[in-house]
Amino acid sequence: MKDTARILIEAVWPELDGGRHPVKREVGDTLTVWADLVREGHDVLAAVVKYRTKAEAEWREAPMRHFDNDRWTGAFALTENTRYVYTIEAWTDRFASWTRDLDRRVQAGQEVESELGEGAAQVSDAAARAAGPDRESLVAAATLLRGPGPIGGRVQAALAAPLAGLMARWQARTHRSGYDRELEVVVDREAARFAAWYELFPRSQGRVPGRHGTWDDCIARLDDIRAMGFDVVYLPPIHPIGHTKRKGRNNALVPAPGDPGSPWAIGNAQGGHTAIEPALGTLDDFRRFVEAARARSMEVALDYALQCSPDHPWVREHPEWFYRRPDGSIRYAENPPKKYEDIVPLNFDTPDREGLWRALADVLRFWIAQGVRTFRVDNPHTKPLPFWRWLIATIQAEHPDVVFLSEAFTRPKLLRALAKLGFTQSYSYFTWRTTKAELTAYFTELCRTDVREYLRANLFANTPDILTPYLQEGGRPAFKIRVALAATLSSLYGIYSGFELCESRAVPGTEEYQDSEKYEIRVRDWDAPGNVKPYIAKLNALRRAHPALQRSTNLEFHDADDEAVLFYGKVDAAGGDPVLVAVNLDVRTVRECRLRLPLDALGIGPDEPFRVLDLLRDTEHAGQGADYRVRLDPRDEPVLVFTVRR
Repeated sequence: MKDTARILIEAVWPELDGGRHPVKREVGDTLTVWADLVREGHDVLAAVVKYRTKAEAEWREAPMRHFDNDRWTGAFALTENTRYVYTIEAWTDRFASWTRDLDRRVQAGQEVESELGEGAAQVSDAAARAAGPDRESLVAAATLLRGPGPIGGRVQAALAAPLAGLMARWQARTHRSGYDRELEVVVDREAARFAAWYELFPRSQGRVPGRHGTWDDCIARLDDIRAMGFDVVYLPPIHPIGHTKRKGRNNALVPAPGDPGSPWAIGNAQGGHTAIEPALGTLDDFRRFVEAARARSMEVALDYALQCSPDHPWVREHPEWFYRRPDGSIRYAENPPKKYEDIVPLNFDTPDREGLWRALADVLRFWIAQGVRTFRVDNPHTKPLPFWRWLIATIQAEHPDVVFLSEAFTRPKLLRALAKLGFTQSYSYFTWRTTKAELTAYFTELCRTDVREYLRANLFANTPDILTPYLQEGGRPAFKIRVALAATLSSLYGIYSGFELCESRAVPGTEEYQDSEKYEIRVRDWDAPGNVKPYIAKLNALRRAHPALQRSTNLEFHDADDEAVLFYGKVDAAGGDPVLVAVNLDVRTVRECRLRLPLDALGIGPDEPFRVLDLLRDTEHAGQGADYRVRLDPRDEPVLVFTVRR
């Protein structure tokens, strides 16, 4: 049978790829839904957004209202950390159509006795469906409309708001039409949207050169990390490290005695993905570390790296989970011309796919049981997309508060596909965007296109693999500039330890750190001269104090008449708490330029005086007019974070 729905529902938003993928929000948000509702003729329409959690059987409803040009909108509150389903239902509002036409006839001086009879019939029909006091009120209204009372009083009763409300609840939904699909929204906890991450290698947290750090050493570092204002302590793999083809210092193919190897070469005779490197301590010690972080209002994130060393127990217990060469030998990881002989990849096309997938999910369940709720996923773009869709949905159905960060420095469409499939957060290309044009274009894409509905960019200023030329060459100003950009452009950002010390020595011609911590134990003076710890602490304090900085999609770029100065701002969800940021991207030159303040958005008249509060320096200046001149000296302070008040 052909579709006989009288009302066309189209252009629904938010909807990703025809509803194949969910959008993302956080607990406490309101999901606003838009749609075009079209039918022939001039009858009044009514519509609702129908919604429920995936665990609920019954739909709830939120009313939609006409916005403009057949465009309708409605909204509902997202109160639970779970997955919601929503759709749209529309119908012809016969009573509203009748009252509209009745009012027009009365205004034109026409006789309306017959029309009142039609209205009384509609009210009687609704009364038959109603119950309790509503039924009694509707019966009384129908009697009044039929007369024989004065026409004026009957018309007034027909057009009154109380009767309209009763009819909206109880009248039949004539020409009821539903949207042809159910859409989904993943509602995460707030940490999915707002957090500052700090990455550290546990083995490097000791105080004695060459001695392997322990969980007690890591606990001792937590106060310093919290003092800088971080929310998440992220650890690279903490598991036993393989011995076969172990890497030496600076990625040497032959290790020296005592070299610890790369933590990403997971597994040896002492265990695999659910074991802890014995030099760090025991599982009980790890739990103490997790609790110590929680006591300081931080949480622990673990690396979820789906690869093994040749010594991993799975190689012996499940040889079918690995790739084999024609001669029967196991195949190590490669990304030609690079070779990773200390790592063997998993074969996701194994005949025992179900067993492998179940084992990988059980790894997550094990660490969740130890109190971990956040996982940074290593190289997800090298594993099958269906696996991630299944894994994330499975784990979040059991533990909806689990956060997955995708470390996918890969092709743009693949990076976005991983976010659509369920990753809570994503690494981004921010690390390499350094010019005003690059930053403006990239963050316009992230915050002003449909990407904002599903991809939360976590801006890491550096990683153990990435020390950009900008940081290598720019000195201390470069580190201040990049952390300020990361902390204010996005509500999610991170640094890898050593950033606060402005570490910038690289292997010549590469982005690799010289004497990389990936291959050796490093002991640092965490209060070394020239550090930017107080600066980071101030930025993180501002992020907590200003709700505008706790979101990313509220980013707006503004005009600065210098190509080296990036000027942007944010306001909070309620439209207040403006925070403006001007950044000199030139690490060597003082820049003096004119900023064009968005006075209209700030609610300030063009000639009205105002105060400028410098939030980094805690100073105050007077201002008037949209043109505001600034001087940004990279040797002193290359960044201005400020607010404007009347």
